[in-house]
Amino acid sequence: MKHNYVSVGKILNFHGIKGDAKVGFSKNQQDFLASLDYVLIKKDNEYTRFNIENIRFHKNFAIIKFESINSIDELLEYKGAFLYVEENTIREALEEDEFLIDELVSMEVYDADGKKQGFVVGVSNNGANDLLSVKTNSKKIVLVPFVKAIVTDVSIKDRKIVINNIEGLLE
Repeated sequence: MKHNYVSVGKILNFHGIKGDAKVGFSKNQQDFLASLDYVLIKKDNEYTRFNIENIRFHKNFAIIKFESINSIDELLEYKGAFLYVEENTIREALEEDEFLIDELVSMEVYDADGKKQGFVVGVSNNGANDLLSVKTNSKKIVLVPFVKAIVTDVSIKDRKIVINNIEGLLE
């Protein structure tokens, strides 16, 4: 069975002399990270399991002590590496109506009348909201705020998003 892996952080550097990892992660993922027993580190296209001995948060970073890493040298070979979990681990942690924001990329965008308006080419965040970059039928890229008033329905299964095409939004 093929596993899909989703990145949950990146080893930025060591922290202290015992080989703790300073890890960058998405700001709303703190509780999820804290719930993990292990992560997979990808190196040379191999995923290796690392058990988490403890994790604490400092400023905007996670400081993670891995069971098998006890020195700076042992950690340094993983500097810059991404931490992954199996996709279904994340699925279990998501609420029913939550999904991974990356999943929206390449979804088709329809208006309330069921007319195809374009498709999502990217997702960004302006600090307040996630923004969908939508390539419209006229090949323009338009930013659509990912808020309930505008994005009325997301179907992961059908790979489609329905938006309330308010005047001027997709021109």
